[in-house]
Amino acid sequence: MNNPTPAAHGAWTPDGETTPKVTEEAVITACATVFDPEIPVNIYELGLIYAIEISDTGSVKVEMTLTAPGCPAAQELPQQVRAAVLTVLGVGACDVETVWDPPWDQSRMSEEARLQLNMF
Repeated sequence: MNNPTPAAHGAWTPDGETTPKVTEEAVITACATVFDPEIPVNIYELGLIYAIEISDTGSVKVEMTLTAPGCPAAQELPQQVRAAVLTVLGVGACDVETVWDPPWDQSRMSEEARLQLNMF
């Protein structure tokens, strides 16, 4: 069977295989590979990722929003985030929830994103 998601393998110890620990940094890095198709900045720098929860079992929950409720990428961006997070070593499952509260505004953007978009 062809599986596009790499298997999560840990290190072998005398007690058996250890499961890799999923870090928030690794999940953020994965989220930053996803770009809004209308804005040439990744969704993390745009401030679209509101929360990341990582369980002890390697399940990840991401709460994200979109720049506007009528965003044309409303269906595909959460799917792209899920696919990106599932590539992180140790992640066994990923749930992405789109939330609207608080509403997104430009103040959520990183300084880097503001510089890229000339929005000061």
